[in-house]
Amino acid sequence: MTIDNLFSYPTQSLPDELISVLAENQNVRIERIVSTGNRSPDGFWYDQNEHEWVVLLKGKAELLIEGHDEATALEPGDFMNIPAHQRHRVQWTTPDEPTVWLAVFCKQGNSSANDQLAQPIGCE
Repeated sequence: MTIDNLFSYPTQSLPDELISVLAENQNVRIERIVSTGNRSPDGFWYDQNEHEWVVLLKGKAELLIEGHDEATALEPGDFMNIPAHQRHRVQWTTPDEPTVWLAVFCKQGNSSANDQLAQPIGCE
């Protein structure tokens, strides 16, 4: 067994998001994502086969959900459930400090994981 730290990552500005898979099995994947001023490319939308529960741990960000007129501002502690195939994009992350996310992805069609994701606590 090893101990790691969610806040242990390169401190320099990153040209792309740093995505680390922390744990996964056939139904669930947990990722730590570090952004420094990163955003989705113009015209790009995430359209994932998995449900996503995401929490912002550090920094600030704005997510745009397709069909919404304005981006949702996120601060540390804010989390949201994004259903599978709900198109979304990262509009902005803080450029002067890392933005750290924890994302839990549950495969669509896994009824026990999907039932859990419908609850505010996300996947178990």
